[in-house]
Amino acid sequence: MKIQITETVLRDAGQSLIATRLPYDKFEGVLETLDKAGYYSLECWGGATFDTCLRYLDEDPWVRLREIRKRVKRTKLQMLLRGQNLLGYKHYPDDVVRKFVELSVKNGIDVIRIFDALNDLRNIETCVSETIKHKGDAQVAISYTSSPVHTLENYVQLIKKIEEMGATSLCIKDMAGIMSPKECYDLVKAIKENSSLPLHVHTHSTTGLAYMTYLKAVEAGAEGIDTAISPFSGGTSQPATETLVYTLEQMGYSTSVDTSVLSDINDYFAPLAEEYLESGLLDPRVLMTDAGILKYQIPGGMLSNLISQLKSAGAIDRLGEVLAETPRVREDMGYPPLVTPSSQIIGVQAATNVLVGERYKSVSKEISAYLRGEYGTPPGKVNPEVIRKVLGEEKPHTGRFADTLKDGFEAGKAEIGDKARCDEDVLSYIIFPQVYEKFAAERDERERNRVKYTITKVK
Repeated sequence: MKIQITETVLRDAGQSLIATRLPYDKFEGVLETLDKAGYYSLECWGGATFDTCLRYLDEDPWVRLREIRKRVKRTKLQMLLRGQNLLGYKHYPDDVVRKFVELSVKNGIDVIRIFDALNDLRNIETCVSETIKHKGDAQVAISYTSSPVHTLENYVQLIKKIEEMGATSLCIKDMAGIMSPKECYDLVKAIKENSSLPLHVHTHSTTGLAYMTYLKAVEAGAEGIDTAISPFSGGTSQPATETLVYTLEQMGYSTSVDTSVLSDINDYFAPLAEEYLESGLLDPRVLMTDAGILKYQIPGGMLSNLISQLKSAGAIDRLGEVLAETPRVREDMGYPPLVTPSSQIIGVQAATNVLVGERYKSVSKEISAYLRGEYGTPPGKVNPEVIRKVLGEEKPHTGRFADTLKDGFEAGKAEIGDKARCDEDVLSYIIFPQVYEKFAAERDERERNRVKYTITKVK
């Protein structure tokens, strides 16, 4: 049996370990080598990369994708898309979602892994249909978590509905690394008994379970797993690619991955990992095994962001309190899986509750939107006392929230005007308006200065 390996070093590994602060020029030199490794796919876009490129790295995420595509010609390029949230933190109109999917495929994406933070399938149907329309692989992921309302039977029913929706492949997305080997075996086996679609499994090493979980996933019939090249593996990232390829092939599975090329990729990224450790961007704490996450269920990216936020607030000593508050907030919110954007929503509220000293005395606009139903239907019952405290007499919305939104692409295009050079720029503006405007102004200024320098040099 052949096991498909998805390499995450350019997206989830960097997002989990160094808050997605991996600029293009740091990995440009290894792209052709990555393309030779024999991976099934290279996860390189989506998730937090879009926001980080514009906000922190002074990079156009669309240009970044096109440059990767120029150098990676044989391996499928993969992205992570948050359904109706796209790559932002709220729901966008269907016309914006359709345009974003269309241009993602046009600019080089082959596999779009689509999920909804609440597993509300109404929030992914537009993405799925548009991905299929443009001949992309619509890989639908269920956001895995455990709670009184998340059962094996419910997950299987969810998978059946996803297959009916037209998905071309499936994924179990265990963003916190809390899925035990037994839970994984049972879930994969149940899915394979009820679906003929290829199944990939995604997890993190945070709790120390991941290597065992992946082996049981493969034993139960999963066709693919996500791994990270060893210098950017472990901790809140994925298990090491080299280790799993070595193990799987000894067990009689085929991966089609060239181990000599993996060695070259390792050599490239090892000095980068050392550089980030020395600078402090890579915090040793995110490399440690934390079995406590089995209780808190906090994913890697969320944990690294919490650490960063508490450091900025001078309150890193209160991390333990915030971790303890997180599952309480999650229960109040109806047990949502902790994955973007719900992880940020829950994490920020947990930190606020701790730092303010009173639960829900101060709430974010995102918590209010969540309680109003703007992110979809929570898996379980939301604490009615919290609803009353935050919304008063306002009644939560129960329908598909995107149906209440007016088309937004042409309006956004008119609004941004000549600050956008193409439709991709318009989408960047619609998703991150203020961030894009700042990025565009600085980009234009850099180009003007470059022209002035060139003219002066010629003279």
